[in-house]
Amino acid sequence: MNDSDAIYAPTERSRVRRSPKRAAYDRDTVHAIIDEALVCHVGFVAGGAPRVLPTAIARIGECVYVHGNRHSTMLRALEDGAPACITITHLDGLVVARSAFHSSMNYRSVVIHACGRAVHGTRKRRALDALVESLIPGRTGDLRPPSAEELAITSVVEFPLEEVSAKTRSGPPTDSRADYLLPYWGGVVPLRMVAGEPESDDAAVRSRIGPPPYLAGEADAASAGSPLRARLTRLAGILRAPWRVDTARLLRYGAESRPSRWEGLQ
Repeated sequence: MNDSDAIYAPTERSRVRRSPKRAAYDRDTVHAIIDEALVCHVGFVAGGAPRVLPTAIARIGECVYVHGNRHSTMLRALEDGAPACITITHLDGLVVARSAFHSSMNYRSVVIHACGRAVHGTRKRRALDALVESLIPGRTGDLRPPSAEELAITSVVEFPLEEVSAKTRSGPPTDSRADYLLPYWGGVVPLRMVAGEPESDDAAVRSRIGPPPYLAGEADAASAGSPLRARLTRLAGILRAPWRVDTARLLRYGAESRPSRWEGLQ
């Protein structure tokens, strides 16, 4: 692969215009963000109306794949070649600045513009395996094979990675110089998704079949004692108090001081 092959050439649709310094067009960055995704959002037009739907995604080489019931509105539209915009976002942290205007989020995102095409036969089976592996690595070797009826009712659509861009943000807040002298905390609250302990269904309990190692190992590595819900609950409590204090200060400063403090939100 030469240098030009390592980059997705920006197009009129894929070029990042807002904060272009945060853009990335190299394949390594784009692939890493896609491969970490459990969910993407697919934007398309059906019946003259725009729609955006969440679904699983997987990548094989320079194509990404989505799937679903062949009777669904999304799959019918995508199989017919409707233009689509596929987005992926990983939220890595809340950027808590000393003003609402400069508060932000740390994230990694990808936007894909493409028209899809249906895949069949062995390519369809390969794509379905990739979708399973993208969610639960190791699971395809530990499943009943799909039946002919299941394969017939499932559509798989392939999208080429051609018009693609990534955009990321990392690091602390970028406050106005004067705001650094204010008596407010600033920094980043990291966020991450963690897997809890696998929960066996009734049939597994009756059969005394425990979770496979590829699931149990993931839960152990992800610190199951700190699920995402608990982290976000604690986070909400942390964030509420500073904003209450700040609101009280704003009221004391009087109405004439508010426009300058909040001019970025007008």
